[in-house]
Amino acid sequence: MSRVRATLAVALTAAFAPAAAAHAQDATVTSFDGTAITIHVFPSPAGGAAPTVLNGPGWSQSGDTDPTKGVIKELNDDGYNVVTWDPRGFGTSGGVVSIDTPSIEGRDTSAIVDWVAQQPWSLNDGPGDPRVGMAGGSYGGGIQYSTAIADHRLDALVPVVGWHSLRTSLYKDDTFKQGWDTLLYGSGLGAANAVPPGLDPHITSAYEQGSKTGVLSSADAAWFAARGPGDAVSKITTPTMVVGGTVDTLFPLDEDIKLYNAIKNGPGHAPVKMVWFCGGHGTCLTGTGDPGGAAPTLALGSQHLTDLTAAWFAKYLKKDASANTGPGFEWLADDAKWRSAPAWPAKAAGSIAVSGKGRLKLVKGTQSGDKTGVAATPAPASASLQIAFRTPRAAQLVGAPRLTLSYSGKGTPAKGAKVFAQIVDVKRKLVVGNQVTPIPLVLDGRKHTVTRDLDPIAAAAAKGARYTLQIISGSTVWAPQRGTGTVTVARARLVLPTVKG
Repeated sequence: MSRVRATLAVALTAAFAPAAAAHAQDATVTSFDGTAITIHVFPSPAGGAAPTVLNGPGWSQSGDTDPTKGVIKELNDDGYNVVTWDPRGFGTSGGVVSIDTPSIEGRDTSAIVDWVAQQPWSLNDGPGDPRVGMAGGSYGGGIQYSTAIADHRLDALVPVVGWHSLRTSLYKDDTFKQGWDTLLYGSGLGAANAVPPGLDPHITSAYEQGSKTGVLSSADAAWFAARGPGDAVSKITTPTMVVGGTVDTLFPLDEDIKLYNAIKNGPGHAPVKMVWFCGGHGTCLTGTGDPGGAAPTLALGSQHLTDLTAAWFAKYLKKDASANTGPGFEWLADDAKWRSAPAWPAKAAGSIAVSGKGRLKLVKGTQSGDKTGVAATPAPASASLQIAFRTPRAAQLVGAPRLTLSYSGKGTPAKGAKVFAQIVDVKRKLVVGNQVTPIPLVLDGRKHTVTRDLDPIAAAAAKGARYTLQIISGSTVWAPQRGTGTVTVARARLVLPTVKG
């Protein structure tokens, strides 16, 4: 298999790291609407015609321009041409930022593919059809889905920690994801202002109203929903390795599962694989599966994932039949061990159900979550409804736990109230996957039942392992609690899926 380096993996999702200052061969590509897109070009040092990898940057960033290290060097050394670019509205590219919309930024990327096909160093499969793959994480992951929906010239995709829908990831159950939204809006505003007109007005109005009220206007919510890529990814025909992060609280694993299922079951019939690693938009606290300990924030830090990426490109860009891309689903549990299954979902091994009851007082503000607002933390017992349990057997808890609350309560507002659910690993004193999920309630004094899937997890539980389901009033990950009242839970039932592995 072709040579790989851990730095390739790290570079793929260094979403907020500034690009290094180094000379690049720059060019300007004119997109469908006349917008000028700046690209940075690094032909393979080996010379001759070769496959090309487009490597997209993270949100608010310009394309990487340093060929002496990181992803550009590794791909060049592996025999690929590399093209990076400044996405629309960022860096020196023109236009308005529309958050990787297929009909806008997706067409920008297709214009780059058109340009590549005309270059003497491009290996072409036909007129106007270069042998092209795409790499990148976060914003650089999302653009891969948005491009491949309509552009079937692409030959290999490795989108890392992308999203299925901005509506469900940033505004789940009509709940403003304030921690991440604050960080993203601040970085985007500063970067986009350098190239007026910058951000689409909906981005600003959504942030301002969400921060003020916790709720978006119907127009802003619809705008984010329309950004995609959504179920249109079913049209993708390009072999795709979907990569999600078990501690990614911006785009949790349910986004990756939707992407995988849509591509796998869609009319495009694209080869598809899914990998879950301990990383993404979050901090790995339980080990990366490689020597060296936990991964830094927003970096892959996984040699295994690096190897899989290299193999995927070798198979589909170099057409190397000997390249081993592994099973259809691989995951890293929180014991830092890699496991696999032929496909998602892995074979079920039953479920573990726990139940309890209690009362919770809604208190304005937040009672848990880290200071940056991007990760859940255990809440004090005095500020949560707690249901302690032990796993009756050793189990791989892989997938989305399902929570059903039978409750009644009175409060203000009666409609639109929220509580938040998280699972605490008692021994480690951390929230599993750093994930916390909003649960909508109606506080009109009547009895109600609500069922929600919590964000998926990947936990290796020993027999008798101690966990606590916490129902809390507020978390810094989401908009602060603005309501008041008391919720009486007659029964809370949590069902944890288990798989063989």
